[in-house]
Amino acid sequence: MTVHATSDTVRIAGCRSCGAAGLQQVLDLGRTPLADRLLTATDLDEPEPRFPLVLVFCPSCALVQIDETVAPEVLFGDDYPYFSSFSDALLRHSAENVAELAAARGLGSGSTVVEIASNDGYLLRNYVARGIGVLGIDPASGPAAAAEAVGVPTRVAFFGARLATELRGEGIRADVIHANNVLAHVADTNGFVAGLHTLLAEDGVAVLEVPYLRDLIEHNEFDTIYHEHLCYFGVTSLDALFRRHGLHLNDARRLAIHGGSLRLFVERRERARPAVDDLLDAERSVGMDRFSYYAGFAARVRDTMAELRELLVRLAAGGARIAAYGASAKGATLLNSSGIDPRLIEFVVDRNVHKQGRWMPGVHLPIAAPQRLLDDQPSHALLLTWNFKAEILAQQAEYIRRGGRFIVPIPRPEVV
Repeated sequence: MTVHATSDTVRIAGCRSCGAAGLQQVLDLGRTPLADRLLTATDLDEPEPRFPLVLVFCPSCALVQIDETVAPEVLFGDDYPYFSSFSDALLRHSAENVAELAAARGLGSGSTVVEIASNDGYLLRNYVARGIGVLGIDPASGPAAAAEAVGVPTRVAFFGARLATELRGEGIRADVIHANNVLAHVADTNGFVAGLHTLLAEDGVAVLEVPYLRDLIEHNEFDTIYHEHLCYFGVTSLDALFRRHGLHLNDARRLAIHGGSLRLFVERRERARPAVDDLLDAERSVGMDRFSYYAGFAARVRDTMAELRELLVRLAAGGARIAAYGASAKGATLLNSSGIDPRLIEFVVDRNVHKQGRWMPGVHLPIAAPQRLLDDQPSHALLLTWNFKAEILAQQAEYIRRGGRFIVPIPRPEVV
């Protein structure tokens, strides 16, 4: 793959998966700050780097991707603020996944489960509780330390072909590999998948979860696009990617989590269940393998941005005080690309204590604990983490009882 490098970024000239040239632009969100690099007080007066955020389509293998790569050491350093265990819904989702796999695969004390991007041990701790051997792999030392504290041994490293070879040399072969919401984050897409093949036991299964491209496009989830998310997958592009490395997509499920996701079951031997062909056929029928499917996305995104800003301006003009809920990466994309700043939003709240006391990138909104919604009682809260809408509305029942209203921005802005 030919690249053109700058200081902290690399612009690709060919597809991240198949290497083909001729990538076609789907959406340009301009130059935006890094969505998960929350600011400290001393950062506020310093220049904040911004990077191009352009979504493109590969007509050769149908992979949708951004055309700029920010160095992973910049994106996922020691200060990485995402800790999975602050979401009750994600904890339930993970526990159910583990229970199903442990039973279906007959896992026991002699089994080995590896999770790539294991974060704070949110998933693997469920295997530990069953006496099943685990290894977490994560490049961020903060979440990795939290995982070790709950009994999940963790290797602080980026996963790829080299690390997989090292682990195999240490005698580690995985009966199950989990990789949830990480494949899209990896600059060396082919090296990552080659590493899965190396680390996976002969009869093992790799279980991956990725946001589903069809949901992103059809539900207007443009805020899912940020520099950490290099790729946006459909089954068509995934099937080609896995086959290139001697792996086979044998089952796939659509999930509601994160605004629409896929759970993928990948093995060395081909024995595909009907669900895979059904999804491939459905993608062909709607045209996901052709650029025409994506051609109107940019216009829909611009319309949504304009509607949201107009709604906030109208509410503020009528005397509304507006906060936001969820200091998320998708929230950073939404706020920065839509031109929403402290003139419209007063502050952001988030349950993650590692984010409290920081500021949102670009827009410099302060982040507080959710209690501030009750202390200040703004009339409205923009729900930046709309993908956990049901969970958050339930948690904030008292705020709502006192008259607070939530603004849900995606797929189109509405007040609930």
